[in-house]
Amino acid sequence: MLNHALIRGPSALGVFLAALMVACTQGNCSAAGYAVSQVEPPSVRREIRAAWVASVANIDWPSTNNLTTAQQKGELVTILNRAADLRLNTIILQVRPACDALYPSSIEPWSEYLTGAMGKAPTPFYDPLAFAIEEAHKRGLELHAWFNPYRARQASAKSPIAPTHISRTHPEFVRQYGKSLWLDPGERGVQAYSLGVIMDVVKRYDIDGVHFDDYFYPYKEKSSAGKDLEFPDDASWQRFGLASRMSRDDWRRENVNTFVHRVYDSIKAAKPWVKFGISPFGIWRPGTPTQIQGQDAYATLYADSRQWLMKGWVDYFVPQLYWGIGQPAQSFPVLLNWWAEQNIKHRQLAPGMDATKVGRQWGASEILHQVQRTRSTPGVSGHVYWSIKALMRNGDWAAEMSRELYPQPALSPSLPWLSDRTPAKPGVTITGGSRRVNWKPGAEDTVRLWLVQTRMGGEWNTRLLPGSERMLTLAKSKPEIISVTAVDRFGNASAPTTLELGEGRPTHLSGLPRE
Repeated sequence: MLNHALIRGPSALGVFLAALMVACTQGNCSAAGYAVSQVEPPSVRREIRAAWVASVANIDWPSTNNLTTAQQKGELVTILNRAADLRLNTIILQVRPACDALYPSSIEPWSEYLTGAMGKAPTPFYDPLAFAIEEAHKRGLELHAWFNPYRARQASAKSPIAPTHISRTHPEFVRQYGKSLWLDPGERGVQAYSLGVIMDVVKRYDIDGVHFDDYFYPYKEKSSAGKDLEFPDDASWQRFGLASRMSRDDWRRENVNTFVHRVYDSIKAAKPWVKFGISPFGIWRPGTPTQIQGQDAYATLYADSRQWLMKGWVDYFVPQLYWGIGQPAQSFPVLLNWWAEQNIKHRQLAPGMDATKVGRQWGASEILHQVQRTRSTPGVSGHVYWSIKALMRNGDWAAEMSRELYPQPALSPSLPWLSDRTPAKPGVTITGGSRRVNWKPGAEDTVRLWLVQTRMGGEWNTRLLPGSERMLTLAKSKPEIISVTAVDRFGNASAPTTLELGEGRPTHLSGLPRE
């Protein structure tokens, strides 16, 4: 530690030491005899590596609706450890399956998928979303809260409806469609209600993103006679639709468009760094491109997803491309290229891929080749796996995937349309008998991640630490070089602070997340 008494006078030594102190705070520090290195650490891959974790019908988590609090926490930690081990960087956790909540809410009841009964809190009490965020961030993972904006009750739901459910508090907003309950997107009160649910989470929780999947107006159900059921929105059409002078189909699409745009603007007004992403059905319209066949989401779900991307109403976009590379009518690469061409605002584009088909319909090579296509297609920013269960179940395949495709962690892409400000270079010092590396932000920056890179025997290793971490302890044998970079909440990276530590042999860096 520098003796401040030595720099009170104007002596040459005092001036030198004062300059050294300033340099240390600006990330140019040489401590305990270690020099600032001129070696540039290797660049780190930027891509979304994500997986969905679905709670509806207990698909992924919790595995059943009768687990204890300890069992629920244990399952979630296992999932997050698996994601970190595979070097993913994002978890998309479903927190509102059907106008219910996997977190304490004053607006909607607890989900039956959590406790077995709608409205019943976990016992002993805990906040699953707060727990998920904390544990994800410990592992350097982003946690995105996944909402279903309109589904009010799934057909397979079993528990009695709670008094605080929307079908009881605002029955005028709810429609029976087939065996399910849905909010009517044409009701103006519905838009305000669902937006309020989403913004309640944005404001109260340290989430990294808000996510919608492909459910807007419901997928078509059949009557007993085998005909498509029409969505029962006559009441809202009479009150609001007729006055719009649009066709009924266009009015329905505009209801969804308006809501999507409002959600995006509301999130940015509250917390600009919180991302908004949507994963629509992977085919916008049959015949676009020409060879593509399949459901017309534009006409049946009233989801004009192409417009959301082209207008820039999302930060990331995940079309569900759950088909194979060699499947001409729903070709993965053809659809991926088409979506990339629509991405005129240069948002993050990351196709959803169906990992559940590995071992059943596909060999592991199909998904590996799809990932490689995402990397070779201009304008594509990563990929998202449906769902985490497939990565848990297919142990050998997932481990092979990690070894081949993810030898090092990846940073999520930055968000230059929100912020392109470069964080200050971090200050790095070495203390504790040259064994302890400490760092801090170079200015009043909020750091989400620290990128820590070490070189040992000429080979570089990369790790991502949460922004709350400020220190690591070196083992007796040290790496040759250590480099620390600050990454802010928009994904912007500082210049690295890099120190020469001398000759090194294989070592363990304690205090770092395990791989």
